[in-house]
Amino acid sequence: MAKKRQLDAKRIVVKVGTSTLIHPNGKVNFHAIDQLCYVLTGLVNDGKQVVLVSSGAIGVGMGQVGLHERPESIPAQQALAAIGQSGLMSVYQQRFSLYGQRIGQILLTHDVLEYPLSRQNALNTFNSLLEWGVIPIVNENDTVAVDEMDHHTKFGDNDQLSAIVSSIVDADLLVMLSDIDGFFDKNPRKYSDAKLFERITKIDEKALEAAGGKGSKFGTGGMMTKLKAAQRMLENDKMMILANGQDPAIIFDLVKGEPLGTLFVKEEK
Repeated sequence: MAKKRQLDAKRIVVKVGTSTLIHPNGKVNFHAIDQLCYVLTGLVNDGKQVVLVSSGAIGVGMGQVGLHERPESIPAQQALAAIGQSGLMSVYQQRFSLYGQRIGQILLTHDVLEYPLSRQNALNTFNSLLEWGVIPIVNENDTVAVDEMDHHTKFGDNDQLSAIVSSIVDADLLVMLSDIDGFFDKNPRKYSDAKLFERITKIDEKALEAAGGKGSKFGTGGMMTKLKAAQRMLENDKMMILANGQDPAIIFDLVKGEPLGTLFVKEEK
């Protein structure tokens, strides 16, 4: 059995994907959200500073308007995000308030963090909220974010956003919850003998090959985007854990150092 990890993380960013928050039928997973709010409140009560990067706005929007398939049209996706973001925050507000935890909303676009002044303003906001014991809930501002020629405002995905936010706030640990148990040497949905990596110390060609190569998908979430996020964390000499978010209570065990999921951390010198 693998030994417990020595993490000693004070400032933690938690990223949850749509698969954790939304049932396969498109309905909101209230149990998962309730568990998530309970756990993150527990971390704050334990003296941790927590930032939540939350997907799910478009998924919630689809449920509210009765769509079963995500539309390909960008304006339609942005409209769904506008509907779903307020709905998602309403659920978070309700659930967090049950545990006496205050929250704040931060919607970001890439260009905000590209310019030094607006980047510093964003950091000041994060720091104020965290010092007050408030959990900032972060998402991309999907209603206005686009990628057109020189108008680059999109992060690309919330995996990248969570790593960028972790870098800005100088988080010790990024906990990335997905619909898979961690990083494997090959796709565990296709190969029963797939091996879970307990620890990864560098993102090399071998790791990229295991993720399926550039531009490919790994399971239902893009593993390449998760490796890029891990690469950013390693470059900043910080840690990331990729784990299954089916039961968000796993966060308690991860923060305590239980050897679950895959830990991305630089090799000790």
